[in-house]
Amino acid sequence: MAKESQGDMKKHGFENQEEVLETANNPSNKIEFVRIMFSDILGRPMDFSIPSSELKEAFQNGKGFDGSSVEGFVRIEESDLVIKPDPKTFRILPWEYTGFDKSNSWREGISFGDIYTPEGKPYEGDSRYVLKKVLQKGETDLGIDEIQVGPELEFFLFPSSHEARPLDEGGYFFSGCHGEIRKEIQFLLKRIGIESAYDHHEVAHGQHEIDLHPLGALEMADTCMLFRYMAKKVARKHDLYATFMPKPLNGQNGSGMHVHQSLWKDGKNLFFEKNAKYRLSKMARHYIAGIMTHSREISAVLSQWINSYKRLIEGYEAPVFVAWGQKNRSAYIRVPQCHPGKEKSMRIELRSPDPACNVYLAFASMFMSGFTGIQEEYKLADPVEENIYTMSHTKQKKYQIETLPQSLEEAIKIMSRSELAKKILGEHIFSTFLANKQREIDEYRTNVSKEYDKQVSEFEVKKYLPYL
Repeated sequence: MAKESQGDMKKHGFENQEEVLETANNPSNKIEFVRIMFSDILGRPMDFSIPSSELKEAFQNGKGFDGSSVEGFVRIEESDLVIKPDPKTFRILPWEYTGFDKSNSWREGISFGDIYTPEGKPYEGDSRYVLKKVLQKGETDLGIDEIQVGPELEFFLFPSSHEARPLDEGGYFFSGCHGEIRKEIQFLLKRIGIESAYDHHEVAHGQHEIDLHPLGALEMADTCMLFRYMAKKVARKHDLYATFMPKPLNGQNGSGMHVHQSLWKDGKNLFFEKNAKYRLSKMARHYIAGIMTHSREISAVLSQWINSYKRLIEGYEAPVFVAWGQKNRSAYIRVPQCHPGKEKSMRIELRSPDPACNVYLAFASMFMSGFTGIQEEYKLADPVEENIYTMSHTKQKKYQIETLPQSLEEAIKIMSRSELAKKILGEHIFSTFLANKQREIDEYRTNVSKEYDKQVSEFEVKKYLPYL
């Protein structure tokens, strides 16, 4: 069992190995173990723990593990990999564990890390490494200091990991149950330095949303992993189950992860231009055009599960059409209106990703698509402010509005032909990801008939609910 600690110990914001080791090795802090977390290519959290006495060695030489047992990593004959914890990601989990013998109590740290081959080279199958390379490219080629990212994370609370049954009949901003669980998630996240912006009940029965304050892209990707971990843990302590499965219920909205993003240099928001139309800078317009132009190629990464495309259908407030607007919530990208004096808030909101994606690969894909738009100076189409769902096909054609892939099968066919997607992910992840998704499709087609192409099947609930 675990109990919350009320101590004043520093739990986040470490700058280097020395600070971390000083805290971890102080007996009064009772930090006995450190959990090292990373992502497989599907975005699922992988972790193992080491005694805190092993942390110095882990910082210096890394900790070896069997990569052949991790989805999308290496083959059995080349299984050894090494992960080195990143001290800046180290946090102290905000509770204390107690064993059945009450005299046994301890605390645990958690850290993300970088994965290497036994020869000491960065491992090409490491999703975090893919994102780091894209961020470095933005800095080197475009002079971008930082990409600020603020995701809106939606999830459902169900009775268990095997029963997709809503526990309330609430809707958007009203009624509903379990607001206290949202508060507890935020309270514990705050204790390790992760700030939220607000929370509320979402549209679907039993659906919830917590929005996080913007952070730099790499830190936010790590934070999303921690958020999912914390939400599931808190729900479990209440004898409930939190799921980020994109579409667990028929006839209800699915869960999205709208991603607010902006580019910065020297403390200046590069998306804002006071006298420009919509107050969008030239860079911002090219960036939006880049994401829209390559939207179909990166769809399989942003919405990576068969179940993801049960969410991306008309009538459930999820984007189906590739267009942008300021007020239009049926559009692929929304640009919230920027009011005078609020220049730093200028951003775009990408609405297609869902919270079950590999967040490192999703961020890398959307950023690189935007960078390509900037470098190639893609022209941005005019905004569309009317409801695209009700727009005639003739009018859609007039506005040159494309449609996102309507299934994972379509999405990976498009992705497989994309030189940009291969460039972003690297040959290893690109080929392994596509092979994994094809296996997923083949298994689905074997077990589910086409009548469920727009409906959630029992097979999906049984397969995805326990781990998404």
